[in-house]
Amino acid sequence: MDVGIGLPATIKDVEGDKLLEWARRAEGRGFSSLGVIDRIVYPNYEPLIALAAAAAVTESIRLTTAIMIAPFRENAALVAKQAASLDRLSGGRLVLGVAVGGREDDYEASHSNFHDRGKRFEAMLEDWQRVWDGESFGTAGGIGPQPPNGRPQLIIGGSADVAFARAAKYADGWIMGGGDPAGFKDAAAKLEQAWSSAGREGRPRTLALAYFALGPNAEQAAQGYLRDYYAFLGDDLAGMIAGSAATDPETVGQYVRAFSDAGCDELILFPCDPDPGQVDLLADAVG
Repeated sequence: MDVGIGLPATIKDVEGDKLLEWARRAEGRGFSSLGVIDRIVYPNYEPLIALAAAAAVTESIRLTTAIMIAPFRENAALVAKQAASLDRLSGGRLVLGVAVGGREDDYEASHSNFHDRGKRFEAMLEDWQRVWDGESFGTAGGIGPQPPNGRPQLIIGGSADVAFARAAKYADGWIMGGGDPAGFKDAAAKLEQAWSSAGREGRPRTLALAYFALGPNAEQAAQGYLRDYYAFLGDDLAGMIAGSAATDPETVGQYVRAFSDAGCDELILFPCDPDPGQVDLLADAVG
């Protein structure tokens, strides 16, 4: 199983120099991916822009949105162009994880309809493929640039049955946005069934994410960041997420082994502390 690391792009008041140093260290320590998550109503960096900055100071590490919320980005052609641009500039390193999201305030702030987001998401997926296939849209022809591998690797997120069907129809795989290895294994079985029912050959790529903080202030960092970021879920659920963060090397190792045993292809561990030293602590814990 590959092990990736998240950028601290959603932790408040993180400056660009820290993000760039984090990206450099992550590649140097051998992590498979740099991940970002997404929302509008929060002081985080926009995910594709954060990954573009990381791409400029790295050469080989994958750049993964895990996930980017698609439907409130109403202009499908523009999103396809942005993704293709990042993929081309980075040498084909973009892994575009996308889903519908579940925070109504993000949609309200975007003047976008929350309640038909699933339908619009599927229309976007169709439009993206037309763009990446090079279909003509006007006098100048297609919407470029052309991604190096035909399109960015496309990953669908979500836990509803329709998410697995979308992954099988449109994408290269699926990502679990939160949960334990047992839940991942159950969801992966649903994905395999949807993949087979859609007549897809091979097997889908599977990813998961978890949170970590290490060092003497680990518990404080996990509680402070995750309770704030997930406050919209209410104190009890936010507390559960904060409590699930790996805050010592032993728990990191347990998570890595358990997700690997569950059949996960890549686990991306997202930070609760923006200090670039966390990259080295995690690399040492993973071994």
